[in-house]
Amino acid sequence: MRRARILVTVFLVLLAPALARASDESGAHESSLLWHAINLALVVGVLGYFARTPIRTYMAERRQNIEAGIEAARRELSEAESRLVACNDRVASLDREIEEIRRTVHAQAENERERLLADARVAAERIHRDAHAAVEQESRRAREDLRNEAVEMAVRLAGDLLKRQVTDADRARLVDEFVERVEASPPAVTTRS
Repeated sequence: MRRARILVTVFLVLLAPALARASDESGAHESSLLWHAINLALVVGVLGYFARTPIRTYMAERRQNIEAGIEAARRELSEAESRLVACNDRVASLDREIEEIRRTVHAQAENERERLLADARVAAERIHRDAHAAVEQESRRAREDLRNEAVEMAVRLAGDLLKRQVTDADRARLVDEFVERVEASPPAVTTRS
């Protein structure tokens, strides 16, 4: 702040004669131009002398800031490039992983298909055996039912036939024959406990 005050004071002191000359209309144009050049040179010289250190400091700081910014940009660029390489590697590995997963899923699906087909074959075979056994059982039952029905019908027909063809004399003779056989057979021995 102190330097700024000194600088402004020196600037005004050097500028005062130039302002006085400029207000004077009777002066020659050439001398006025010379005085302006001298005043300008003095102002620039004074400014350069007093502002040299702050300007150098500002320029050095500015240069350091720019260099730091460039270095930070280089580091960020290097990090970005390494991240890009890592991402590209990851993408390549993802393609391999996806292909591996695809192969694994295909193999599992094939195994599952084979297992389901084997289960279906076993179930179809069991159903076929059960159906065959059921058909056999129903066939036997139907044959038995037919036999029973045929026997009943034969007995009925024989009974009807006997009723029509056997007379009372035939019946009496059959009873007599039965009684003779019973009498002719030896008596059965019964044991008592």
